[in-house]
Amino acid sequence: MAHGHKSDEKIVYVGDSRVIKKTEEQRLIPKDYSAYPGKSEAFIPNFLLKEWMVGVVVLVGMLVLVMSDPAPLGYPADPKNTAFIPMPDWYFLFMYQLLKYPYTSGDYVVLGAVVVPGLLFGGLLLAPFLDTGKERRFYRRPIASSLMILSLIACTYLTYTSWSHYQVELKEKNIVPEHIKREEEMHAKKGAAGGGGATKETKKSAAIVAADDPGAEIFKKATCLSCHGAGLKGMPASGVPPLLGVGDKHSQDEILGIIKNGKGNMGKQYQANIDKGLSDADITKLAEWLSKQKAQ
Repeated sequence: MAHGHKSDEKIVYVGDSRVIKKTEEQRLIPKDYSAYPGKSEAFIPNFLLKEWMVGVVVLVGMLVLVMSDPAPLGYPADPKNTAFIPMPDWYFLFMYQLLKYPYTSGDYVVLGAVVVPGLLFGGLLLAPFLDTGKERRFYRRPIASSLMILSLIACTYLTYTSWSHYQVELKEKNIVPEHIKREEEMHAKKGAAGGGGATKETKKSAAIVAADDPGAEIFKKATCLSCHGAGLKGMPASGVPPLLGVGDKHSQDEILGIIKNGKGNMGKQYQANIDKGLSDADITKLAEWLSKQKAQ
């Protein structure tokens, strides 16, 4: 910077606004970030190539998992199946549990389905604008760290609670999830097809015992017929167990207790049978006949 017109005055440049002309080769060479090791690099192609490689590894891992284990499919949808307990995928369990609470369901379903998730995801979207500091240590970024930790704790708690309630409900109602039941049936069919002995055993266990017993005629008049069917095969897809072989699991008194008190999804059937014209002796005879249904 000069202050006069003297030819020998020292000139100091404090800035240079001239645009440096670069050749075509110089434009293609990325900037040198060696002065900042591990902190900066060219986005294209260095950083983008690393991200792409990591993405490919994750995608291949997911494809291997998908191909190694088939999807746990249940039975076709049945709107009449009142025993079915709907459950979303694991990554939506926290949202499913949230909609069970009084102030996020029913009349407040908009609050639980729109407002609360909107605040959570909106907070994550606004985090970069609320916390503009360049500090990387999480304990020096209170806003972003608080949002992250709060979201993590909430999602973990809601997911765990939802799964725990589901297990308790399955145990209380004595329900086997459809995908597990279907897989067991598939293995049973494969085993039956593998040997003649297993096929004969299955046919024998499917037979009705004492079909000419008076209890069989009472069964046709009882409420049991509407769900378990004339062949005592039940409706496994709807959660109604078969009565074939029920005598191997329950005694006459236990069956009579189930008729009177209900079990699982089945309510009390005693009074309903009395209303249909059966007597107490008929119901006792029915329980006796059902206790005879054993695998031969």
